[in-house]
Amino acid sequence: MYKWTIGLLSPSAPAILVFGLISNMINIAVFLKAGVKDNVTTLLLSLAVSDLVFLILITPSACTLVILHFDRTWSWPFDHKFIYFLPYWPAFTAYDISAFISVSLGVMRCACVAMPLKFKLVFTKARTVRIVLVLGILAVSLRVPVLTIFRIAFKTDPLTNVSTPYVAAVNRQAMSRINDVMNRGVIIWINYTIMISCVGVLSFKLAQASRIRQSITADCDQVSEKAAGGRLSPKDLQVIKAVVLVCSIFILSQLPFLVYSTNRFANPEFTSTNKKFQDLFGFFSTLSRICSYLNASLNIFVYYHYNSKYRSVFLSLLRLK
Repeated sequence: MYKWTIGLLSPSAPAILVFGLISNMINIAVFLKAGVKDNVTTLLLSLAVSDLVFLILITPSACTLVILHFDRTWSWPFDHKFIYFLPYWPAFTAYDISAFISVSLGVMRCACVAMPLKFKLVFTKARTVRIVLVLGILAVSLRVPVLTIFRIAFKTDPLTNVSTPYVAAVNRQAMSRINDVMNRGVIIWINYTIMISCVGVLSFKLAQASRIRQSITADCDQVSEKAAGGRLSPKDLQVIKAVVLVCSIFILSQLPFLVYSTNRFANPEFTSTNKKFQDLFGFFSTLSRICSYLNASLNIFVYYHYNSKYRSVFLSLLRLK
């Protein structure tokens, strides 16, 4: 099953990565051209930047896996461990930042919709920028154990007295276990629970707004003050729909990772080196990697469909080109 999964999914990785790199560069260009004037746009721009950094850093590792799958005898001009291991954990640190930003996006929009009078003026652009910086520091701090595992070391040939670099692993087992407990256990469940809650609240608000709109259409002259006060503007509705879809993409893409990380958290023997779990571990780890690439690449469709400002700027840039 593992080999079948690798054979089916690995060839799709380069195409997804290329599309993700292009789409996030487009997102950044469009948001900057449109102007970053509110907290939602600030978060979406930050999300595009962190997604782009993730895809740039993970591309060498993903391409290495594809090459090794199709030709393990490939003649490398250098040790392939340099491009596989060294950027791997920095890449997923950027992915963590994207996850935290997605959670913040859901929480902020949820708070502004559920209690607009209290939170509409709380999440300003300046405060949102500070929140993003704090989230970046938090993500790096949580990944410190695994960020310190791989490093470049040198070994000297006693015959030629020539030093050659290689990738050294320090405290790999202990640091990986800390990472499994903290990032792949506690943090991911907190993020997942918050995201599902936010999607639930925002979906309820969308359904409520739809019922109010139908009520207004049915009897324009008898709209109660309560219903009128609960109405959301078309722009608010589009923003909520976009946030719900971005959060839903995150939830679905994280599901395979959630399954195998929870198993690994509960059972430390659930690894690629254990023959008993090798195929199952390989299946979920490969699927979760592909889903992470998709999660960092698909938001462009959401923005184009639900954000009229994004769409107009995108088309203007296209015409300019």
